[in-house]
Amino acid sequence: MPVSMQALTDDLAAESAELRALLAPLDEAGWCRPTPAAGWSVLDQVTHLAHFDEIAVQSAVEPDAFRAELARIEEAGGIDPDTVAGRYRSMTGTEVLAWFDAARARLIQAFRGLDPALRVPWFGPAMSAASSLTARIMETWAHGQDIADAVGVARRPTDRLRHVAHIGVGARAFSYAVNGREVPTAPVRVELIAPSGAVWTWGPEDATDRVTGPALDFCLAVTQRRHRDDTALQITGPVAREWMALAQAFAGPPGPGRRPGEFTEARA
Repeated sequence: MPVSMQALTDDLAAESAELRALLAPLDEAGWCRPTPAAGWSVLDQVTHLAHFDEIAVQSAVEPDAFRAELARIEEAGGIDPDTVAGRYRSMTGTEVLAWFDAARARLIQAFRGLDPALRVPWFGPAMSAASSLTARIMETWAHGQDIADAVGVARRPTDRLRHVAHIGVGARAFSYAVNGREVPTAPVRVELIAPSGAVWTWGPEDATDRVTGPALDFCLAVTQRRHRDDTALQITGPVAREWMALAQAFAGPPGPGRRPGEFTEARA
């Protein structure tokens, strides 16, 4: 079935609306509330999304300008998300929410009409426009999880998690590369139960290394929003266990992830 940019932008719009519902009631103290990402407030999480939304639009509609900026960034030592976050800490929550709304609207408008197979440059290998948009869905959901944790809200999972899970599976080789390791030749079978009750699968059925369980838990693990030990995932085989110890769906250097029991302790 061909990829539909209309369907992807609709899912991104829905994910954006859910995030916005968390943000709209916040006062300035709420925007300054720390999140589980060390050193990052709610405001930092949202400026990160808005900043990279604008860069994603540039990569799609002005690829030469993006490449020139990327060369400048790489010459300066590469991109540092903490440095990016620091640029915007003088903004108010109201200003950041308006920026996020505008940047997200431009992103959706720009990508809705693109050929899903169009190759767009990014930090690392170029990707298809469809993959770039899927990555924005993943980022929105993952940073939204940090914000939900910060404000004490349990979000209802939806089948939009398929986008996050798909990137998590597809990023297996990247997870090894970013940790300086060789990817094992043995395949891994992934079987996840969607929020709707559907079963999502990746990898050969006869693979002995397997990851099975709730799609939500897999997505939390591969975006490093929960430690794998704090999920209901069943991880079978040494290759699967090694992968899930490294799994990283997002670009950039290896993340520190979350401590085992971190959220159980917070609730206690």
